[in-house]
Amino acid sequence: MKNTTFPIQVKSETGLLKKVLLHRPGGELERLVPGELERLLFDDIPYLRTAVKEHDAFADLMRENGTEVVYLEDLAAEALRSDSAEKARFVRQFIEEAGPSAAAYQEELYRLLMDIGDEKEMILKMMSGVGVGELEDVKGCSLTALVGRSSRFALDPIPNLYFTRDPFACVGNGVILNHMYSGTRRRETLFGALIFRDHPDYRGLVPLYYDRHQPFSIEGGDVLVLNEKVIAVGISQRTQTEAIEILAANMLRNGNSSVEKILAFYIPDIRAFMHLDTVLTQLDKDKFLIHPEILGSLRVFSLERGLEKCTFVRELREPLEKILDDALGLDQVCLIKCGGGDRVTAEREQWNDGSNVLCIRPGTVIAYDRNRVTNDLLREHGVEVLEIPSSELSRGRGGPRCMSMPLVREEV
Repeated sequence: MKNTTFPIQVKSETGLLKKVLLHRPGGELERLVPGELERLLFDDIPYLRTAVKEHDAFADLMRENGTEVVYLEDLAAEALRSDSAEKARFVRQFIEEAGPSAAAYQEELYRLLMDIGDEKEMILKMMSGVGVGELEDVKGCSLTALVGRSSRFALDPIPNLYFTRDPFACVGNGVILNHMYSGTRRRETLFGALIFRDHPDYRGLVPLYYDRHQPFSIEGGDVLVLNEKVIAVGISQRTQTEAIEILAANMLRNGNSSVEKILAFYIPDIRAFMHLDTVLTQLDKDKFLIHPEILGSLRVFSLERGLEKCTFVRELREPLEKILDDALGLDQVCLIKCGGGDRVTAEREQWNDGSNVLCIRPGTVIAYDRNRVTNDLLREHGVEVLEIPSSELSRGRGGPRCMSMPLVREEV
């Protein structure tokens, strides 16, 4: 079977980006309130109107550079349109996984969602959440309704959805369908599961290397596809070692996977460094952008194919440059430090995702315009930097790589 028959083709971080999955920020951001920010994994409240303009500029910039942009909400709706039984099953599962608040209003939520005739509008409503006050038919009918009227949501919003990198990761011709670290985000992977199972473009054509029902967390921001045979996975606040071991067993023994080695990067378990791609992204075949504060504490482990289907694990003691040289088959990689040599600038710009850039072709990246020092430094190293506005999108603590899930890249 020729490679072009596969709907997922991602064998590097730097090949020309041909097709990408996004989610346009929606009503879920307008459900954020100060008392719920920590639970919903936000530090601030983005202004939706400006966030949408910034996100549209991001999508338009990719289109101008030859990338087909598709949206999570559109693919999910298309997967449901031809099967009413699947639509009903999906809505039931979504409500069942929404936690105790939704459990008190299961039938009311089911009726509200199923009464929305257009599948895309229904998907957007599932994403934005349902306030208790929207369920008019529960007024005065139960103790829960009477006592719980002050509760904000019968169905929690999912405000992190515009970071499409995290719920799954495309590697080679397959997908790592993730178990998210926080219960707040676990329903996000239901949309990916639906698309890869039931969308006509993907049905039966996408091998899964990890399943969302596994008990250990792993997120897409921790997965970097270094080349066809080597991937890097962060051991982070959001990704557990047990998940990496399961992933290694599945990928290294799977005839559908070309991966022969997984490099596990152990990074500090703190909010600012929540994923590997918040501190390390690839810019070109031999260039990486790195947050300098991880260099002193970074440990790297190699998981490789062993004898009798075992996984051989060892810690790599060489400098990071040598580890990456060996993985990529290069003589010398260049590590460019976020913020340059200034510690204050590095901390400020990394917090605003200066290290989280999206490579759209070798040597060309999309970056937030606010990270001026880092962007200028990249240009000094011969990297083309395409900037997007970022006053509101950055409030979610994720950059251009976080906001994008490549589906197809040209091979390099």
